Amino acid sequence: MRAVLSITKAISCDTRIRILQFLAESELCLCQIIEILRMSPATVSKHLSILSGCGLVDARKEGRWRYYRLPDQPTLEVAAALEFLGKALAKSPVTRKDKGVVRKVLKMDKEALCIHYKGSA
Repeated sequence: MRAVLSITKAISCDTRIRILQFLAESELCLCQIIEILRMSPATVSKHLSILSGCGLVDARKEGRWRYYRLPDQPTLEVAAALEFLGKALAKSPVTRKDKGVVRKVLKMDKEALCIHYKGSA
């Protein structure tokens, strides 16, 4: 029961749902997520911490970058939540717009983003 409550609290925020939709497209580093959302590094880190805490997101560190992705082996509850969101938001205008932004950000130089958001990666 606690896992379900934790997951539903995490997905009760539109920003966190958007992050999950970005990560359904591709693994992203913190600077890329900050660029997509246009929010402060601290705010984005807090959202990612909540998502990580309930298992909706996995993180790894590679050099200077911290990467986030959807879990490779999600729990049953996490898999169900991600499947629900994917189906419910597949045709959402916000999701479609965000997918375009994700594609643009993936083409950007991560070094330049890290310099721009110094201290956030």
